[in-house]
Amino acid sequence: MGQFLLVDSKKLDGFEGLRQAVHGSHVDVMQLGRGRLRGTLSHVGIGEFSLSIGAFNVGMRTQRVSSDDKLIIGMLLTAQERVAHWAFDMQLNDVLVIPPRLEHDGVFHGASAYAAMRFDLSEVASLFGGEARLSDPDTWRSRGHFRADLETGGIASRRLVRIMSHLRSRTGSLTPSTADFWKRSIVECMAANVMSSLPPDDSGWLPSARRLIRRVEDHLDEAGTRPVHVSEICAALSVSRRTLHRAFQEVFGLGPVSFLRHKRLCAVYSILRRSAPGSTTVAAVAMQQGFYELGRFAQYYLAMFGEHPSQTLGIAPLPTGGDSIARA
Repeated sequence: MGQFLLVDSKKLDGFEGLRQAVHGSHVDVMQLGRGRLRGTLSHVGIGEFSLSIGAFNVGMRTQRVSSDDKLIIGMLLTAQERVAHWAFDMQLNDVLVIPPRLEHDGVFHGASAYAAMRFDLSEVASLFGGEARLSDPDTWRSRGHFRADLETGGIASRRLVRIMSHLRSRTGSLTPSTADFWKRSIVECMAANVMSSLPPDDSGWLPSARRLIRRVEDHLDEAGTRPVHVSEICAALSVSRRTLHRAFQEVFGLGPVSFLRHKRLCAVYSILRRSAPGSTTVAAVAMQQGFYELGRFAQYYLAMFGEHPSQTLGIAPLPTGGDSIARA
């Protein structure tokens, strides 16, 4: 049974709508700015994991009660005026950590937008696999503030909004493996802005690049056709992202993210090639393989295979048995 659930997407018409600013967590709110509050609030749930993105046009005071036993990691997407959480003055794309069962106090002095993911602390080791500090639950047991890189911080936040926009437009469910990939993609957006504020960790021995690549490919073989996120590989093999990146650069001349994208493109090609026209859609197959921007996906696909995905789908399916010669 699928794990993906579109929880809610609505327009805000008053400050009370922000009591559910983070799905599953009650937030006490008080309006500070003058005027009628307008905004939007969207929630996406994947199992017990949730992503919430909200935007509003006036100043607000927010307080989370201490009864919530989940970890909340938030990011400031936009702000017209000062935003403070506890004693932390937030800048755009900064990341805030609200540990389980800890009261939270935030003040938005003007129109703002935020993103927040909420999940169980026990998932940290898997979701942040490969980053020793981030995969340690103790890292998240204290309130924290991570300053985003000024040049690259916005990239992660824009990607997060695009993922939400894509998932919000979908209905129904995803397979458990695809849902896990989307969850990891969401977490990676937050993690990128956290890691940019941490000092580099160059400790540890780099194993033989080819030996490490072999282990990665064994893991991918076991995964079959489902999409595999780089954080899953890091967690499964107990290897850091930096180590993984160096190994892929040495062996393939490209990073693991690009390599995995190429592999997912190949999976899409194979599925489309073997599907009868009318039996599926390019969009459905692309999403199951973790592509959410169909325009960019189509560009990748055309550059890699020299044809549009719709052309591949229009070709008669390959025979299931015996040798065959693919059409040019």
